[in-house]
Amino acid sequence: MSNYRTENPTTGEIERTFDEVDRAGALAAVERAHRAYEQWRERPLDERAQVLRRAADLYDERADELARAIAIEMGKPLKEAKGEARLAGSIYRWYADHGPELLAEEELEAQGALRSVVRKEPVGVLLGVMPWNYPYYQVARFAAPNLMLGNTILLKHAGICAGSNALMEEILLQAGLPEGGFINLLASSKIIPDVIADPRVQGVSLTGSEQAGAAVGRSAGENLTKSVLELGGSDAMIVLDAADIDAMAKTAARARLSNCGQACNSPKRMFVADAIHDDFVAALTRHVEATVVGDPLDEDTRMGPMSTTQARDDLDEQVQDAVGKGATVHTGGQPVDRAGAFYAPTVLTGITPDMRAWTEELFGPVVMVYRMTDVDAALEQANDSPFGLSGSVWSDHPEQAAKVAARLDVGMAYVNEHGTTMPGLPFGGVKRSGYGRELAADGMNEFVNRKLVRVAAR
Repeated sequence: MSNYRTENPTTGEIERTFDEVDRAGALAAVERAHRAYEQWRERPLDERAQVLRRAADLYDERADELARAIAIEMGKPLKEAKGEARLAGSIYRWYADHGPELLAEEELEAQGALRSVVRKEPVGVLLGVMPWNYPYYQVARFAAPNLMLGNTILLKHAGICAGSNALMEEILLQAGLPEGGFINLLASSKIIPDVIADPRVQGVSLTGSEQAGAAVGRSAGENLTKSVLELGGSDAMIVLDAADIDAMAKTAARARLSNCGQACNSPKRMFVADAIHDDFVAALTRHVEATVVGDPLDEDTRMGPMSTTQARDDLDEQVQDAVGKGATVHTGGQPVDRAGAFYAPTVLTGITPDMRAWTEELFGPVVMVYRMTDVDAALEQANDSPFGLSGSVWSDHPEQAAKVAARLDVGMAYVNEHGTTMPGLPFGGVKRSGYGRELAADGMNEFVNRKLVRVAAR
């Protein structure tokens, strides 16, 4: 049975299956991507920019179609899904607008020569291994800067996202990318080491779990292939004070329940000042309970199902472990009694170190709130995590909050917002959240040949 299928998490029904390629088929795809690279790298920068700009327009024009595809594949509500499609388009447009400038030659001090410059050139075929939770956005983060640079892309998406990945390939080809410039690679994970080992593949980028990242990083290291890994997160959200507690709680609930809580940079651990803790939890619980859960194809739905029943069951095991060891459930705490992979939006307090939830990432609609009596202790707990993706500090006094945010051991620290993503902001973490950066200028500097060209006098 193929690993690639559209299994609707709202109904549990398999709506479509896709044929996988074998090892020979995967290596044939590498050859196609390499041939495309030899053409694409020679295209002038302004022509490559035009292709990306047309792709951005197509994401906007086809937003409804793109949204429906992932609502059925992984359960994202239509409003969020349309927003993601447009966000992906904005990334292609940003690199179309800024790419030529970012790829301009860097003039160095001559240092005894007539001229010393650094040229930014492509390196070849790149492999992307992407997850299901943001099917368009996460691909755009990887693909847009590298296509602008002149590299070509093999994209192995999650098994449940073959349909949306085919749409992305179709859009890029329609925009003018040469055949083979972006290939929807339906290959088993067992074949991926063979793809990485192919000398025509010059880099690999993975967004996913620690286990998947370790496997890909191992294969990349064995073959001296450059890699970028964006892995899990257990982001802290530190609330120092709030004049309007209800508004703060509403913001927190929306941030945590976005995408059904299935985001690496979701605020999973909330540390709330003792003076407002009880009122905050009460308000948070009201807003969580008010979240409309249902069919993602219904325009009124604000939270759909989780991606799969297995993901739902894994999350429930973590919650029941916490409850069994004394955590308090303020709302939710169990699967919804209906078909599909639905889990009730949940608020937990009383999390202790003996619970799995203390150190593990809860990848679903569960909010964990901790009472904060001391900021230093809260920071110590926030930083005592294997992850270091992002974190935020909230206060009516932004300058004070910024000093606290500066002490978070993360790749992205925010004040009075959480998880903000824009094409011009770098994205990435530290510790077991991975290495490397995507988006902004940083995203164009990972898989690039920064070639020194030095011209000396005779």
